[in-house]
Amino acid sequence: MSALRPDLAVIADHIEPGTRVLDIGCGDGALMAALRDDKQVDARGLEIDPAEVERCVARGLSVVQGDADRDLAFYPDGAFDYAILSQTLQTAERPDLMLDQLLRVGRQAFVSFPNFAHWRMRSALLLRGRMPVTRHLPVSWYETQNIHHVTVTDFRELLAAKGVAADRSWFFAGGREIGATGANWRAEYAVFQVGR
Repeated sequence: MSALRPDLAVIADHIEPGTRVLDIGCGDGALMAALRDDKQVDARGLEIDPAEVERCVARGLSVVQGDADRDLAFYPDGAFDYAILSQTLQTAERPDLMLDQLLRVGRQAFVSFPNFAHWRMRSALLLRGRMPVTRHLPVSWYETQNIHHVTVTDFRELLAAKGVAADRSWFFAGGREIGATGANWRAEYAVFQVGR
């Protein structure tokens, strides 16, 4: 599973073999394929981009085209052991309601997102007065799908407000895992494993 992005590799490492997983915003299906092949996981996907759905289906993955903001409501309660939302929370119309849906369809959820409080983003705003373009957010503000700018602290506060437990968390900068100390300004992106 070393070919996976670091956040996906952490998620894959913490998924139990033989479980049922729903990967929401699964992209090209790299995580699903790794879980299927390495851990015999029954992995299903939901993806909005038809080209990515085609890539997944060509890999023999079970993926449907759909919009998570609307289509998660059609999945039954507790249908999956894990619901995964990787680098997609910030594109949701209502991230708070998306979190509810994740924990409705899955016993546990993994959520990863870019941290908009990272020091490079803060610096770009402070020194240049412009929305940053970084390796993890490589497009200009007018091209991005991001509609909510979430930080590590914001996400922790959302979990507390919803009564959701953060079972584990991981933070990354420069493609490497970093410690939790100062993660709100040091981490480029974060992964949380959450449950009720």
